[in-house]
Amino acid sequence: MSLNVIDLIKGQLGPALVSQAASQFGESESGISKAIGGLLPAVVGGLANNADNPGVVDAITKASSSGILGNLLGGSSSNPIITSLLSSLFGDKIGGLVNSIASFSGISNTSAGSLLNLVTGATVGTVGKYAADNNLGASGISSLLNDQKGIISSLLPAGLSLASFGLGAENWFGQAKETVSSVTSTAKDNIAESVATARENVSEGAREVREQFNNNNDNQGGGSIWKWLLPLLLLIAAGYFLWKQCEKKETTTTMSSSTDSTGTSTDTASATTSTPATTATPAAKTDENIDLNGVMLKGYKGGMEDQMISFLKSDGYKNAADDAALKDKWYDFDHVNFKMGSSTELEAGSQGQLDNLVAILKAFPDSKIKIGGYTDKTGNEASNVKLSQARADYIKAALGKAGVGAQVLGAEGYGSKFATVDAKASDAERAADRKMSVRFAK
Repeated sequence: MSLNVIDLIKGQLGPALVSQAASQFGESESGISKAIGGLLPAVVGGLANNADNPGVVDAITKASSSGILGNLLGGSSSNPIITSLLSSLFGDKIGGLVNSIASFSGISNTSAGSLLNLVTGATVGTVGKYAADNNLGASGISSLLNDQKGIISSLLPAGLSLASFGLGAENWFGQAKETVSSVTSTAKDNIAESVATARENVSEGAREVREQFNNNNDNQGGGSIWKWLLPLLLLIAAGYFLWKQCEKKETTTTMSSSTDSTGTSTDTASATTSTPATTATPAAKTDENIDLNGVMLKGYKGGMEDQMISFLKSDGYKNAADDAALKDKWYDFDHVNFKMGSSTELEAGSQGQLDNLVAILKAFPDSKIKIGGYTDKTGNEASNVKLSQARADYIKAALGKAGVGAQVLGAEGYGSKFATVDAKASDAERAADRKMSVRFAK
């Protein structure tokens, strides 16, 4: 099975980045998510379409060492690699692509254009890193991109198509369109030939029965009815058999022409589009000034920092009798997220909230905390506990380096023990269970 590079890239475009992009662009998180969902297959399709272009392959190679992945929100729009690459991939179609995405997702054209740069940066950065990690040369990168041509068509969200971007589908999927047309034409010819043969056989049989019937009447004065009825019954049975064979062949050929080599349905006449249930659009989170004893921190109103400061100012911590009174109140980080599968690499934008936590602990030097790490329900539980523990330890160590280690009493990884979302749910839904949290302690 070919590697689906989109699965690799999604690790760079997780909930934390969506939230940050929504805040920075002034858009809803649902709109940002929809836009990314449409842009990602289009960008990967553009790369696949230019898999043998030396300039594209060279850009991917350079991206692995350019630092793109470390600053997707801040550096993508002005990165010369991305600007040049987009021109090579889409040329004068960029405007149509941006307009289509903006209309589809309900965000502004300016935001859609910025997201196009961001998604392109995440794509070439991820592919470049994969190529470097696996020692892929130019031919290996070209081969990897060519493999994506059979995958992209099934990944565009309902309501979007390459044609809606002003991009010809035949350019992205090679000869697929021609092959389907050829198969369909051949199938029609075969069916027509079979039907014609069957009709000819039935007509010939009927003629013979009529001649037999006439001969019997002439020679035997009517004769036994079975002399002509039996051949007629046999002929009817033969005709029915031929008809069923033709029907079976037609059904089989139609099915063949509606499925491409990857198993993706291409028969739009029989395709069924599933419309998801309408859900309420979540309110966009916007950074505001959070008052920390006269010092302003950037954070969400009602977010982790805001709640912790309010609790400490209300003497809630001071009045807590013991640790048992505090153990059930956890504050989830809004921004601190680790890269997929890593316990040592934070996603872009995470450091800011860690700095906020350090500032809070220094402002309230008598306060003590504990760190908790959590995973979703997928995967091996022993591995989940190990990963969540390593991440909690990483946060504890980072706070120690910032000078507040004495106020961190412990760090524990709980794996999926407290996960609430079913393992079969979508990755976006399960993201709620993959988190880092902090609570006060005594």
